Amino acid sequence: MTDDQLDDARLAAEIASGAGELLLTLRAIEGDALTGRDLGRRGDHAANTYILERIAAARPGDAVLSEESADDPARVDADRVWIIDPLDGSKEYGMPAHIDWAVHVALWEAGKGLTAGAVAQPAIGTVHSTADPAPVREALRPRPRIVVSGSRPPGFVFELARDLGADLIRMGSAGAKAMAVVRGEADAYIHAGGQWEWDSAAPVAVAQAAGLHCARIDGSTLEYNRPHPYLPDLVICRRDWAPAVMAALAEHATAPGDSPRVAMARAYIRSLIRHDATDVRFAPDAWRVENGQRTGDSGAEIRHRLEHGAEYLPIRRVRDLHFREWHHSVVARFVLDVAAGPTSETSVSVTEHFDIPAGEIRSIVAIIEPVPEIG
Repeated sequence: MTDDQLDDARLAAEIASGAGELLLTLRAIEGDALTGRDLGRRGDHAANTYILERIAAARPGDAVLSEESADDPARVDADRVWIIDPLDGSKEYGMPAHIDWAVHVALWEAGKGLTAGAVAQPAIGTVHSTADPAPVREALRPRPRIVVSGSRPPGFVFELARDLGADLIRMGSAGAKAMAVVRGEADAYIHAGGQWEWDSAAPVAVAQAAGLHCARIDGSTLEYNRPHPYLPDLVICRRDWAPAVMAALAEHATAPGDSPRVAMARAYIRSLIRHDATDVRFAPDAWRVENGQRTGDSGAEIRHRLEHGAEYLPIRRVRDLHFREWHHSVVARFVLDVAAGPTSETSVSVTEHFDIPAGEIRSIVAIIEPVPEIG
């Protein structure tokens, strides 16, 4: 590591640590007054502001890709890009008893890839950094452990764990899971089904510095600062265990995944049922039209209506979902079953056209029709 890289790594650690302290303070002050989701969003915003200000002051010429900021396409041509997740595991952060949340700060450089990174886990008082990588501890247990998402583990991991003779451990926050492998508390972290560059950049930087095997689940290289920052899967594991893990993945992880744009449209459609649009990325000036009527003039307004709008609350399920994608466009066709009374439902046919030029939904045009009667 060069002196410049060491300075960047130390800066990443300082910024991640400072953001973590800010989040701990905010959680202590606001934890009783805010709901879990609102507390997570407050933390995201506060940590993002802090990190952006620190980077701008210390490295004013560098670009930034952040989960909590609008994506600037100019970053793709920049020589240095900080990739940050101000609060990874915002759901867990909003739950008082949870410690599985983290702050991610990583630096990508053109022609070099990830050159510095830090993952802070404030609730346990730990910061892992490329500035001082610790060697991975040898595992001394009868069965290996694989950490997976607490809310959406890949369907194939159950058979994979059986074949490997491993135990599955569910946990929030990509950073928390990756650092569990770094510390030797687990032997592998496997994820599929959707992530973004900011979810894995800092954990991968730290894991690579510690000597761990890091790759896509198909064995290909993890690439960052791409035009579309969707990076849906990864595996981080001990190098001595990597051949067995990758062979098992080749057998079991065979289902095709969503493209980046389809994944973003799918997240929007999931929010119709969950009434939680936290995972949906809208451009700040995004707009939506439904049957010719304007139903949103900003990303914030669309998100608010998805979560609180009376027209969305009666939705019970989405079915018969199909996607078609071309260029920047994704069309989703599906049926919504909607509560029409205490014991009755009605159904409508929905066609939604999404314009997704890069890493955010720019516009949505929806057509809602009655489901044709059969017979």
